[in-house]
Amino acid sequence: MTHVALTGGDGFLGWHTRCAAMAASTETVHIPVGDGFSVAAAAAAISGSSRFLHIAGVNRGSDEEVHVGNILFATQVARAVEMAEIPPPVIAFANSIQVGNGSVYGAAKAEAADILAAVAASVGAQFVDVCLPNIYGEHGRPFYNSVVSTFCHLLATGRTPRLDQDKEMRLLHAQDAADVLLGNTTSIESTENRSTVSQLLATLGTIAAVYATGEIPSLESPFKRNLFNTYRSFTSDQRPTISLTPRPDEKGSLGKVLRSHGRPGQFSFSTTAPGATGASHFHRRKVERLTPVQGTAVISWRRLFHADVVDIRLDATRPVAVDVPTMWAYRISNAGPEEFRSAIWSNEVFDPSDPDTFPEVV
Repeated sequence: MTHVALTGGDGFLGWHTRCAAMAASTETVHIPVGDGFSVAAAAAAISGSSRFLHIAGVNRGSDEEVHVGNILFATQVARAVEMAEIPPPVIAFANSIQVGNGSVYGAAKAEAADILAAVAASVGAQFVDVCLPNIYGEHGRPFYNSVVSTFCHLLATGRTPRLDQDKEMRLLHAQDAADVLLGNTTSIESTENRSTVSQLLATLGTIAAVYATGEIPSLESPFKRNLFNTYRSFTSDQRPTISLTPRPDEKGSLGKVLRSHGRPGQFSFSTTAPGATGASHFHRRKVERLTPVQGTAVISWRRLFHADVVDIRLDATRPVAVDVPTMWAYRISNAGPEEFRSAIWSNEVFDPSDPDTFPEVV
């Protein structure tokens, strides 16, 4: 099986790219750059790959650090491409729309692109220069990767974000950026969105306020769904389950599982036999809420390319809801003597040709 070689695999966009590749059953090999770079190891990783992605970069630091770092990384991997026994047919570069804006960062990225374009031409590879706008998505680093991450972090921790400057932004979800880098699509414009900073903050504020009640905010567009999934990635540690409050009467009890503020979804039910385990997969985009209705079980989930597993015990006698995080593999294990039954809501109607469900062992 061919593989994709990439730099920056431990960074924000690199992690998203590895997740997208995993969904396509494509192996990725991470190449360290900078102080940890080995030209021999990098050449071996690049050799025979179906695609080489240069994602690593320096976008914070002094002007000298930004310039020297980006040029160093490009120069290092260019040497490795030249040494590769079987050069990749495609070299893709995670460039920036800041190229040409007069900044040190923009100039450094442009120079790095020239280095990669030259080495691609020398080995007969296609060079794909991907000029990315502002990238946001799940598990971004606040005050570093994106203003979206910063706003989500502050709202999730009960603080009020401050609006210093209002301007229009071009925003692209990291999974959409990954698809472009991997060659799954060639269009950025079809998936990017434009929003002013104030509009973005207002939208995230509404998402946070609605989700704080346990309800699902309006997900009528892919942009709002992506913002919601991004926001959820900042809340799952604080609130892994959502409490439900049944209203008892003499006949039994009635409890509200979910209230969605927009766009139709789909309810399903699932059963897991005693001693059995179900699921063992992950989603890239889907919002999925699981609620136990009979029996006990343990839902276990693990962030992709991480080792730590989170276990949450579910008991239908103490009803809660669990919203499964995107790009976390999860499984459901029956923990009791009777069949475990759960109700599952998804924000989208199931499409067998595009199920957004990918097998992965927890």
